[in-house]
Amino acid sequence: MKAFLLIASLSLALSGCSANWGWYVVNPATDTGLSNLKFLFGGLYYTLLLSVTAIGISVTIGLLIALPGLSHNRYFRGINRTYVEIVRAVPILVLILWVYYGLPQIANLSITVFWAGVIALALSDSAFEAEIFRAGIQSIDKGQYEAAHSISLSYTDMMRHVILPQAIRRILPALGNQLVYMLKMSSLVSVIGMQELTRRANELVVTEYRPLEIYTILVLEYLVVILLVSAGVRWLEHRMQSDQRQ
Repeated sequence: MKAFLLIASLSLALSGCSANWGWYVVNPATDTGLSNLKFLFGGLYYTLLLSVTAIGISVTIGLLIALPGLSHNRYFRGINRTYVEIVRAVPILVLILWVYYGLPQIANLSITVFWAGVIALALSDSAFEAEIFRAGIQSIDKGQYEAAHSISLSYTDMMRHVILPQAIRRILPALGNQLVYMLKMSSLVSVIGMQELTRRANELVVTEYRPLEIYTILVLEYLVVILLVSAGVRWLEHRMQSDQRQ
């Protein structure tokens, strides 16, 4: 509620700052303004779909990359470290461009803008997810491992039923931060033509010549979405902590 009041107050303050500002381009009381707002908000679906798909893939890859990093075998640890260091060293914008323009030539396949964005975002984020999972799993007390071994649990069952549930409770805030990061970084996919929030705002600026007003709405869109996601993550964190106490 406080966030909504803050955004509403900011919008009202901006609307009265200068008579030269063309807020009519995003005024829902006019046909043109309403049409522009619908066009802008239409990109929200693609932003959310892109971000959720990419984060789901990156979490899976990150977990698979994190497990070798916990091994006593130097070869497996080397695989983990090499992947993490190489992927983290590549700027995400460069990776998006390489996946969209370079991967089809190397792999001789056709790739859509959406899946190019998903692959690039997921790969970039997976290195961070791997480190988050590795740190979370290593934070679990050794007694939990010994207890799992004492009842003859396999490695898979031990991770699935004992270690990972506890680790996820501890790393949930970090995973939530990565989801927020993914939502923000999804704006970079606009450079290859993805019709998400930023791309639509850019196209509207070209036709209306009102960058300040349109980008202000874009800022507010991201602000509302990220505040809602952050609130959802906090709620889930409190819920998991309450279940643990019971």
